[in-house]
Amino acid sequence: MAVVVRMPEIATGAAEAAIQSWLVEVGSPVRAGQAIVEIETEKAVVEYEAERAGILAGILLPAGDAAAVGVPIAVLAEEGESVDAALAAAGGAPAPATATPSDAEVAAAPEEAAEAPAAPAPASTPAPAAAPASAPAGASAPAPAPAPAEPLAEERRLFASPLVRRLAAERGIDLAEVPGSGPRGRIVRRDLDAWTPAPEERHPQPAPAAPEPLAPAAAGSEYEDVPHTGMRRAIARRLTESKSTVPHFYLQADCRVDALLALRAQINAGREQRISVNDLVVKAVAGAMRDVPEANAIWTPDATRRFSAADIAVAVSVPGGLLTPVVRQADRLSIGELAATVRDLAARAREGRLKQNELEGGSFAVSNLGMYGTTSFSAIINPPHAGILAVGAATRRPVVEEDGSLAAATVMSVTLSADHRVLDGAVAAQWLAAFVARIENPLQILL
Repeated sequence: MAVVVRMPEIATGAAEAAIQSWLVEVGSPVRAGQAIVEIETEKAVVEYEAERAGILAGILLPAGDAAAVGVPIAVLAEEGESVDAALAAAGGAPAPATATPSDAEVAAAPEEAAEAPAAPAPASTPAPAAAPASAPAGASAPAPAPAPAEPLAEERRLFASPLVRRLAAERGIDLAEVPGSGPRGRIVRRDLDAWTPAPEERHPQPAPAAPEPLAPAAAGSEYEDVPHTGMRRAIARRLTESKSTVPHFYLQADCRVDALLALRAQINAGREQRISVNDLVVKAVAGAMRDVPEANAIWTPDATRRFSAADIAVAVSVPGGLLTPVVRQADRLSIGELAATVRDLAARAREGRLKQNELEGGSFAVSNLGMYGTTSFSAIINPPHAGILAVGAATRRPVVEEDGSLAAATVMSVTLSADHRVLDGAVAAQWLAAFVARIENPLQILL
């Protein structure tokens, strides 16, 4: 019996998703567990696998189109079942031709043309007199109305998936200049990756005019509305939910990192792929989870779920937002393996190539703004994690030694945001103390 494939809820709480590309052609056999379509969520592209074997009888949602979760996107037929019978049994039909614009529409159909109403004639203009039945022999026929001008390339409709549009905006690429190789000229990801801008012709520029004196500020300042992206909406939704429903509390600590920086210098001596301070911080976070296993947990409606391995999310800044890919079993990786994993995840996060499963899971996250000179801050927990460590810049500060003398040391401030449903104050304090001990005695990080 035919089965309708519906738009899955790939990301928790997502209301809709878009088809990035179909991996199987209509009429092709499909194995159970075979990836049949790439689905674009707010933050990643996910390969969706068929839940049963069969024949792909029809595609109901073409590549590049978005739909709400639960909407039919394809039909799978049983072996030997005709395509038409499968579509009829499933109550579906292939995507209509109007779902994908025609070649003529792609070639010349400005988006605004259909929206702009025709301008009415002025009321004072009299209607022209009716043409006589016959014209004098020497009179010339009225000239036909000029044909509308061919719309400019920039005015033509551009067909691309939401992910392609987002990546083009992040890279500063004008999609009107990118040729599309997808169905009916649709621009797909590979077109964007392969596109090379044409060299610009350089012309002498006239000397700039002298600046005019600034006018007094108007009562209302000028502004620009930047439309929300799917990623920005997801960040807003999840963090608002977190701050509203998760009881945060905060613990702060200062770490002396002179020994840590010296160890990092020794590790990096002669290495091509260097270890960062953040790599050592993530490793220390994972080690502290091993020291205080009660902290390696998350809240669920029915129980507190504790983990045997430390899966740590690392905040990565990307154009237009933030992603938190997860380093699996960070406590069991060597520092070199961990650093390579973080580099790979961060690079693919900025390129929009992360898989959805790489953004899910974990019990804890690390957010480091030290490279921007921020000395301390408090971060918002990313559910379902039970905590996040905000890491500031390492700066030279005066410190008091054990003998009471004053000295200068390199100090890094950290702030732990903890979910009080999972972590009591004492457990959180024990975990933070274990983290500081590993940072200040960095050889423990490598063990």
